[in-house]
Amino acid sequence: KVFSTSWFMKKEAYADSTIGAVAKRLRYLTRNCLLDQPEIVKGFIAEKTCSNAFKETLVEAYDLYCQANNIMWKKPFFDRYDKLPKIPSEEKLNMIIARSSKEFALVLSMMRDLGTRPVELTWLKIRDIDLEKGIVTITSAKHCVGRTLKVKSQTLVMLNAYVLRKKLSQNDRLFPVDSSSLSEGYRRVRNKLADNLSDMSLKSIRL
Repeated sequence: KVFSTSWFMKKEAYADSTIGAVAKRLRYLTRNCLLDQPEIVKGFIAEKTCSNAFKETLVEAYDLYCQANNIMWKKPFFDRYDKLPKIPSEEKLNMIIARSSKEFALVLSMMRDLGTRPVELTWLKIRDIDLEKGIVTITSAKHCVGRTLKVKSQTLVMLNAYVLRKKLSQNDRLFPVDSSSLSEGYRRVRNKLADNLSDMSLKSIRL
């Protein structure tokens, strides 16, 4: 039935990255409770020790499951308290980039310069980039307005070398992977560096 939820979301034109995230949360719920019993699911989410923001993501995922499988339930509401994200120093970002492979260093350098979400980077095509000036036109996720930003000169050198090496044309995606692959790769590099340096603060730097 998790699959039926993914198919339901596909028909409703949800982004692949959103479908993947919902499926991941539903699999988590499946390991802890019976999805066809809404009151059990509701109780599990309510009693879970985590932020209200995470509880809200579980509720939204389960609500889509219920819609896809014609299950009636009363959706709970959790007050969400937003706070400013913790901004890491550029020095620590550069430490992580320096420990990455050549290709992944480009990925992280562009994210550092542009402030993109992982999924936004995977949407980029060569035609979205001015390879002379380093200007990048970004299609924004989560219904935000698109924006145009510029990468640093060092990143632009890396970018041009990558495009030549891969022999990419204007309609090619710059990084033909999904956003979850970028996230998993980042966590591996970051956590390994944190362990090697015994600096657990690095593990708090989210992609």
